[in-house]
Amino acid sequence: MTFSTFTPVQAAELAVVERSGFIESRHIGSAVVLDPDGSPLISLGAPDAAVFTRSSLKPLQAIAAMSLGAQLTGPAAALAAASHKSEAGHVEVVESMLEAAGLSVPDLQCPSAHPADGAFRRELQELARTQGDENTDPRSPLYFNCSGKHAAFLAAARAIGADTSTYLSPDHPVQQKVAEVVADFASEEPSAVGIDGCGAPVFALSLTGLARAIGRVIRLGSSDDTEDDTEKEGAWAAYESEARTLTEAVFADPWTIEGHGRPNSTVIDKLGVFAKGGAEGVIVMATRSGYAVAVKCLDGSSRATGLVALTLLQWAGAFDVEPGAASASGKDTVDAVIAAITDPVTGGTDSEGRTNVVGRLELGEDIATIGERKRD
Repeated sequence: MTFSTFTPVQAAELAVVERSGFIESRHIGSAVVLDPDGSPLISLGAPDAAVFTRSSLKPLQAIAAMSLGAQLTGPAAALAAASHKSEAGHVEVVESMLEAAGLSVPDLQCPSAHPADGAFRRELQELARTQGDENTDPRSPLYFNCSGKHAAFLAAARAIGADTSTYLSPDHPVQQKVAEVVADFASEEPSAVGIDGCGAPVFALSLTGLARAIGRVIRLGSSDDTEDDTEKEGAWAAYESEARTLTEAVFADPWTIEGHGRPNSTVIDKLGVFAKGGAEGVIVMATRSGYAVAVKCLDGSSRATGLVALTLLQWAGAFDVEPGAASASGKDTVDAVIAAITDPVTGGTDSEGRTNVVGRLELGEDIATIGERKRD
């Protein structure tokens, strides 16, 4: 039997691509915004249908690793939840995570990759040429975007005395703990378990469950001693220490979660809002006060996910109560971040060699209708 996510018939139009006044592409999908109590404020498409959460679920995998004894603090905690672009700083932190656990690069079972960061890749190439190394374009599992998560898994396995050579097996104690943490925070059992691009188990949840889970992580990690303990009821509340360590690490060093100037890191840095994208058009964002949004583009493209997620959070009033940069500057700040993380539609160059902008990514009809109702 083949399980499936929602169908095009169930989807909503999330965004369109306009080129020279002509709509040439449409992104359909589903989305949901939850308030701090977990109640839906905005729903589009089929937010209760299952989707593979991909890397958007990494905060829960990091929490599971820390709960088993992986000693992760600061940038190391953030790298456990990152999809990094292998900047020099990312690589240095992952190497230190492995070293602290008494492990090394060959213990990583994620695929090998070239560094995605151009500057670091050129640095490695130049070093190889200087040393007379024939391999002037090295690949390594260290440079794979999930290497921080894998290092955290290994550290957890070492902490509990489990086999480090089978840490990706769904039956391994580390992955069993991940499954437990996912169910606790999402308040739903995964409807399917598959194999992610990095080789680790990946869980299918509803977008509502994904938003609920990550919203709880960020709110739990941002709470203080004055908060009513009745708001922390549930098995997920037992992970407050791990959630706090992770949340503080990410907001202290936004570059860790993706990279300097990259979309997720920009949202965290400029708006004080947690953002974590995943493959195949998935993204989740959450504010410190507990608002959360999850989006899935059915075509698997991430082009529109940031625009859709931030717009829906804005319309839900999430930034009206959020302390920090977003509330200080309001709509202009959010719009500026959307512009910064959204690629323009281009065509040719002008007489001075500058790229012409001939269109843009716009909100789809189903979302635009919500905006009109909000304004009314």
